[in-house]
Amino acid sequence: MSNSPPPVNNSYDPTNALDDIPGLHWALNEFLQSRMHESERFCEQSDPEKQRLYFATGFGLIQCVKGLMSFEDKDLLAAINHTKRGIAVASAHRKRPASFAGRLAGYIVPAFSTSGTEWIAGMTPVERHAELVYAESLYQKSLLGIVYSGDWLAFIREVLNMRTTISIYRQLGKWIETVDATYALAHPELLAAISTPETGANVEETPPQSSSTSFASANSSSIADSPSPSPKHTSTQDITSPTSVTHTYLPCPSIDPHFRSGVYLGLGMSHLVLSMMPGKLLALVELFGYKGDRKFGLELLERAGGWGANGRVVEKEAEGVRRAICDMSLLIFHLVLSAFTFEGVDVRKATRILEWNLKRYPNGVFFLFGAGRLALVRSQPSKALTYYARAAQAQSQYRNLHHISWWESAVACLGLWRVADSRLWWGKLGGEATWSKATYTYGEAACLATLGKHAEAKKLMERVQGLRQKIAGKSIPIEKFVARKARKYLAQSDTLLLPALELAYVFHAIAHAPREVIVREMIPAVGEALGVLGLALSSESEGGAKKGKDKKLESRSGYWDDVCLARFLEGVCWRFVAYPDPDAELEPDEKIPVSPEDARTYSERAFRAVFEHGPDIELDHYIVYYAHFEYGRLLARSGDKDGARTHFNLVLSGKPLEVNAAGRKGKYSLENALHVRTNAALEALDQNRLL
Repeated sequence: MSNSPPPVNNSYDPTNALDDIPGLHWALNEFLQSRMHESERFCEQSDPEKQRLYFATGFGLIQCVKGLMSFEDKDLLAAINHTKRGIAVASAHRKRPASFAGRLAGYIVPAFSTSGTEWIAGMTPVERHAELVYAESLYQKSLLGIVYSGDWLAFIREVLNMRTTISIYRQLGKWIETVDATYALAHPELLAAISTPETGANVEETPPQSSSTSFASANSSSIADSPSPSPKHTSTQDITSPTSVTHTYLPCPSIDPHFRSGVYLGLGMSHLVLSMMPGKLLALVELFGYKGDRKFGLELLERAGGWGANGRVVEKEAEGVRRAICDMSLLIFHLVLSAFTFEGVDVRKATRILEWNLKRYPNGVFFLFGAGRLALVRSQPSKALTYYARAAQAQSQYRNLHHISWWESAVACLGLWRVADSRLWWGKLGGEATWSKATYTYGEAACLATLGKHAEAKKLMERVQGLRQKIAGKSIPIEKFVARKARKYLAQSDTLLLPALELAYVFHAIAHAPREVIVREMIPAVGEALGVLGLALSSESEGGAKKGKDKKLESRSGYWDDVCLARFLEGVCWRFVAYPDPDAELEPDEKIPVSPEDARTYSERAFRAVFEHGPDIELDHYIVYYAHFEYGRLLARSGDKDGARTHFNLVLSGKPLEVNAAGRKGKYSLENALHVRTNAALEALDQNRLL
């Protein structure tokens, strides 16, 4: 795309609103090239009155990003006001609703309906784009409102707005499907051509793909009840059946790629988000008629860039304006959300998407973040740190973007067991970033305590509780966790067992640590902690037998909590020595002095020690549940699927697994996150995916 912005007509005619899309596309590319201020300035200069459909809402999107990055109330409120303006502008461009009599007639005569494909078909191109932009702006406002709101009533109001957004996306998606079906039936020769790989390379700018799910298959009741197309509109995708036979997808060229990419983005993300909801929340959402199909959601996002298995990459000259956002959404799923789910994750596909976008945006901060995350997923934290440094150097206009690099660098340093370096990153975050000051402060304190600097650590631990925040009136789980650990540190006279290594587990740094680092640095650290407890590593003696029974030591408050934590972390470390993460790229000259079989044995001993002493835990009840989860993963990788399923089901059973005389009260730390991961692990087990 040219470095010079395209001309923008000074006088604005709403009927020609789509003429502004090239200008907004240029502004978005400037933003992705890390020239944020230039992008923002162009949008403001092109539409100072904020009345143009695409510039007003595009500027609102920029403000939304800024607000979510800073997490400051003033920025969030400013972003909400800009998105409200975008909603008003989009509403002014939308098709006027029918009269009351017309809406009543719509229940009898489908042609008069305001909720079916006939209503969308009767719109002008500008009105259809306005419908799409209205849904996007409403979604942005809802997201900002959920983050900004401090009570449940505001949260519920924004969730209802999201329901409206999803309904609009489903209507637009169903219309696209109907138009594509009509086009496919009218051009059987094109359909036959793209069904043959050898002859289908140059049929369409948008690549042909296959699908077995319709836009409407996970629809709300309001959309599902809308009139179905007549037989002549029968789609190459079955509109009503999610279990139909896979057919080739042939896009109609009369629908512009900008509109398509927007519908693919909104509908794809809707399916993806719904598919990842926890069971209890999903049951509530399904009462409203919504279901998420993850496979189809990913396919829709892939269509915008042509990343499907049967397609070719859409070049930038033919792409829709929202294509880059679809690509970024895919990268977030495959490289970030993959820590909590397994189904649909494809790191190789993420690599293709990332490499293509890095060639296009070599200085693009968002894709440099992606490159760093990819390196971390591959268990290459040193390489990840290089990319995060480049991302921080790529731009200085949006200071808050540096905080992402700092967070990722803090975690990567834990993966290398460079605790002092990690402490510096947490300290920088605590001084500037506002997302979760309680977490940053505890991160720095945990590193200081690990380094033996307890005077400095104590001052920070005392601040953690007061720095906690709430979203929609609810506490943030990770902040509840770090606040509990900070209180425990202070209650135990400024001592805490392996706080930095425990944090490394919580943030998946152990999972992505090089095996040499685990063996050379992390396991010896656990060994030292066990020595203080009068115990030895599982690798040093059968079952890590005690060096000598010390009744006084065992009677200390919190002793068995420490034993179980040390054994749990030992089990996790040996587990990743035995079976590295499936996406890890191991160094060819890697030297591990322990065989996978021995490492598996040591890991099993450590986890069994947690189960044995779990009933003696006083505070850190979460350890037992996470131990069952990790032991289940160990069994799955060693081929014992039935054993793995047993332990996963124990985690999800709701039964107390560490009962003592006092008993556990309330939920244990990070419970919801564990349930999400355990459900995902069960699904992966059924699909024969490595855990």
